[in-house]
Amino acid sequence: MTTTTTTSTAARRPFRLEFSLRAREALQGYGFVLIWIVGFALFTAIPLLQTFQYSLNQVTVTARSIDLNFVEWANYSRALFTDPSFVELLVGYTIETLVSVPIVLIFAMIIAMFLNLNFRFKGLFRTIFFLPVVITSGPVIKELTAQGAASAPGIANIPAVTEFLTTLPRALRSPVEYLLTSFILILWFSGVQILIYLSALQKIDKSVYEAASIDGASGWESFWKITLPSLSTATVLNAVYTIITLSHFSENKVIAYIYARTYDVHGGIGYASALAFLYFAVMIVLLAIVYWFLMRWARRGTR
Repeated sequence: MTTTTTTSTAARRPFRLEFSLRAREALQGYGFVLIWIVGFALFTAIPLLQTFQYSLNQVTVTARSIDLNFVEWANYSRALFTDPSFVELLVGYTIETLVSVPIVLIFAMIIAMFLNLNFRFKGLFRTIFFLPVVITSGPVIKELTAQGAASAPGIANIPAVTEFLTTLPRALRSPVEYLLTSFILILWFSGVQILIYLSALQKIDKSVYEAASIDGASGWESFWKITLPSLSTATVLNAVYTIITLSHFSENKVIAYIYARTYDVHGGIGYASALAFLYFAVMIVLLAIVYWFLMRWARRGTR
C-alpha cells in the first residue's frame, strides 16, 4: 500500500510541476496583455461608447454640465442626405486611399528588394528611407504641406498632362490627378512598409533561389514564383497599416471637416460624433475589402 501511494505521488509531481510552469507562463502573458486591455478600455472603448451616445443626441455644452437631447438617427441622416460636402469628402477619401495603397506597396517592395542587396553604405540608405517616418509629426508635415513640399501641383498644369486628363473618363480623372499631384506625399508614408518587406525578404531561404536557378528559372520567374508569394502576408499587413495611417493623417480633409463641425453653430458635438462614426464605418469597409482581396491572393500564392 505504501509503495503504491509513493508511486502515485511521484507520478503526480511532474504533472504538477508542468502545470505550474504553464500556469506561470500563462499568467505572465496575461499580465502583459492586461496592460493593453486596461489602456484600450480606458482610452479607446469608453470614449468610443460615449462618442456614439453623443452621435444620437443634440449636445449642448453649458458652464455647469453637458445636456443631451435624444434625436435618434437624425445626425446620421443629416450627414448622409443633407450634407453634400461631407459625402463628397468621403468619396474623395475612398478614391485617394484606393489609389495610394497600391502605389505605396509597390514602391516599398521595390526599395526593400534594393536594400536587401549587399552593397556599401546599406545602413545609411535604410536610415534615409526611414527618416520621413521619424520627422512626420503633425507640425512638421503641416508646415511641409503648407509650403508645397509634399506635392507637385504644377504637374497637373502642364499642357500635355492637362490634355491627357481631359481624355479620361470622369470617374478616373480625379484619382489620376491626385496621383500626379500628391505622389511625393504618398511615397512619404513608405518607411514602415519598407522595413516590414525587408524583414520578410530576409526570412526567405537563399537555397530556394539556388534550387530555382539550377532548374533554369530566370530572375523574373524567381520573383513571381518565389519572392512575391513569400511576401503575401507582409503585403496584407502593409496594406492594412497604410490604410490606417492615411485615415488618421493630420492633414486628412475628412478629419479637418469633422473637427471644424465640432464647435460650429450648425453642427455641434453630436453631429461631429455622427460624422466621425460614418467615417470610421467607411474606413472599416475599405479595410475589409482590401483584406479580403489580398487574403485571397495570398492563399493562391501559397498553394
